[in-house]
Order: sequence, then structure tokens, then C-alpha cells
Amino acid sequence: MRFSFAVLIVLCLLFSCSDKNQPKIDVSNINVDFSIKRYDVDFYNATKETLPTIKLKYPYLFPDVFTDSLSLAKIYDAEEQELFAETQKIYQDFSTEDKQLTLLFKHVKYYNPKFKAPDVITMLSNIDYESRVIYADSLLLISLDVYLGKTHPFYGDYPAYIKENNTKEHIIVDVANSIIEKQLYANTNRNFISKIIFEGKKMYLLDAYLPEVSERQKIGYSEDKLNWAKANEEEVWMYFIDRKILFSTDTKLNQRFIEIAPFSKFYMQQDDLSPGRIGVWMGWQIVNSYMKHNDVSLQELLKMDEEEIFKKSKYKPKK
Repeated sequence: MRFSFAVLIVLCLLFSCSDKNQPKIDVSNINVDFSIKRYDVDFYNATKETLPTIKLKYPYLFPDVFTDSLSLAKIYDAEEQELFAETQKIYQDFSTEDKQLTLLFKHVKYYNPKFKAPDVITMLSNIDYESRVIYADSLLLISLDVYLGKTHPFYGDYPAYIKENNTKEHIIVDVANSIIEKQLYANTNRNFISKIIFEGKKMYLLDAYLPEVSERQKIGYSEDKLNWAKANEEEVWMYFIDRKILFSTDTKLNQRFIEIAPFSKFYMQQDDLSPGRIGVWMGWQIVNSYMKHNDVSLQELLKMDEEEIFKKSKYKPKK
């Protein structure tokens, strides 16, 4: 594959603006009603005397097996309190996130009038990467200790591609993704092109719901990895075509090109320069091309068959 530094720089300039295909919409008159409750603050400041009040306020976070003695042991644990203190350094004031959530919920409601904004609960999960955000219709749980910044010493053993998204700015992307996962129809097509276009639908929804968020934040790449994806779009596409990958049902392709990973696996010498999930990036470009050349609504897009999207996308990779 070609790794031209000059081309990379030019592409950085050409594509510095994100979400070019998304129309600007006015959500100023859309009302969303939700609350933000700081369970992390309430819990780690609780005492034996005030714990019953906390349990009444958050009954869904206190299962029967979670006895008062276990709760108090957790509250008084030195490492737990250190984690809480570190989180408070960044999130004592949650007003910025409040504004971001409000804007996100307004955009979701604009496209989905029946959407009801969930109440937001902030908490700590002992850096449980798999449970950063949990969305359950009326509730949205956010684990703030996963978003302390990619250089925070608590993440010392995490691989770089994971730490890249352990940032304050990525909270809103994870929240949006958790909502999107509940909205998409299941993908029943097993071939590779259908899978990456299905992922492209998710990315296009992110564009619609988070118009002010950069491409880099949405896809979760470092700047270098994003630039690589842009500079090598044509080469990646030709690789898929030449090796007859597009209509393959080989499940190993998921790990190589769709799932979160430090890099994509072309089985070439410079694979480590590539970003993981390059198939998701390519699916995003195909869906963008489809929406540019077809007059369909966002909801119609979600119902469309992925292979049909591909056929009508008129997709041509950027050279």
C-alpha cells in the first residue's frame, strides 16, 4: 500500500471539516426533559447514617445481595476513595456534559419524535471498560472513571488504542452509540460488505446526532490513524476487491477489519500503521456516498438492505 506523506498532508487539509454530508438542523425549539443524578458523589460521601437515604434514591443500584456492610466497606476503602477523588478532579462540575447531553437528546428527538430522554446517572465502575455506558430506555448510566484522560496513570496497563478513547470528550460519543444500538434493525446479512455498511449506518447516525463532533472522535482514532485511513482509502478498497473479500462470509474478517483492535490485519509489513476497524471506516464512506446520491430519510436508510445501499451508493474511493 502507498504511504505518501505529501498526500497525507493534503488530505488533512481537504478533510479537516467533518460531517460534510449532514444538513444543519435547528433543534433550539425541541424540548427534552431529563435529570442528572450524581450517584458517584452521593455514594462515596455517604455514611452509615445517610446510606439508607441513598438506597431510597437509587433502589436500582442496590440489589438484595449488596448489603449495608458491603456498601460501607466499599465507601471506606482507600483505593475506592482515591478513584473517586481522581474522578472529582475532572467531573466535580458536570455542566459541560449536561449541555452536550441536552444537545444530543434534542438531535435524537428531532429524528425520532417519540424518543424520551433518559435520566442520567453518573457512577464509578472500577474502570470497567466494557460497561462505560449502559442505556436502558429510561436510564443512562455513565462510568466516569473510564474517562479520566488517555495519559492518566490509572490506565497504565491499557493498550494505546483503548486509552485513546478514555477521555472526557468521548463520553458523548459512547452515549450516542448506546442509543444507536437500540435503534438499529438487526443485520441478517452475513457477507462482509453488508456488515461494514451496517456499521456505516451507525456512523452516519453519529453524524446526524453529533454534528459538532469531529470524525476522529466519532471513529475513535488518533489523528495519525485517521489520516492513514483517508490517505489509503483507495488502496484498502482495491485490497478488498482483489482478494474477493466484499462478498465473503468468512467470520475471521470481523476481527481483521471490523472489531476494535490496535490495527487492521492486511497481513502486510506495515499493518501497524493502519487503524483498527478500517472496515467500519469504509462502510461509513459508502453510506455517505449513498445518502449523497439518493433522496431518502434517515429512518428510510435504517430500513434499507445493506447490499441495496451498496448497489446504489455510486461509491468511488478517494484517490
